[in-house]
Amino acid sequence: MSERQMTGEAFYQYLAEQKLMGSRCKSCGALHLPPRSLCPACYSDEMDWEQISGKGKLIAFTTVHIAPTAMIEAGYGRTNPYCTGIVQLDEGPAISAQITGLDPAKPEQIDVGMPVRVAFVHRGEGEEQRTYLAFEKV
Repeated sequence: MSERQMTGEAFYQYLAEQKLMGSRCKSCGALHLPPRSLCPACYSDEMDWEQISGKGKLIAFTTVHIAPTAMIEAGYGRTNPYCTGIVQLDEGPAISAQITGLDPAKPEQIDVGMPVRVAFVHRGEGEEQRTYLAFEKV
C-alpha cells in the first residue's frame, strides 16, 4: 500500500493523515498494531502496511487521575481524569489508547465490550502539532 518504511515515525505520519495503519506479514499473514518491522509470529521481515478499519470493542479500561507529564500538559490530572483502555479491533489486534466520548469521572457507566471506533486527537499547534491515537464510544 505504501513505500514508507515500517517505522514509528511513519505510523505517526499516517495518524496525522487520519489513517490507522498496521503491518501485515507477507509470510504468515499476521496483522500487527502497532506496526512492526519484524513479525513476532514467524520472524519474517517482509511486512506491508495495511489500513485498519478502526472499529472494535473495549476489552479493558481504567481512569487516570495521576497523569504523566504529556497528559498534564494536555489538561488532565486529579480534577480532570481521562480514560485509557485496551481495544480489540475487528481485524484482530488489540491496542491501548485514550478512550474519549465518555465521562471518566463515572467509570460505572463505562462498559467492557462497548463498541468503539478510532478517533484522532490533535495536540499542539503549528509545527508542534502531533496526532495521537484514541478511540471513542460509538
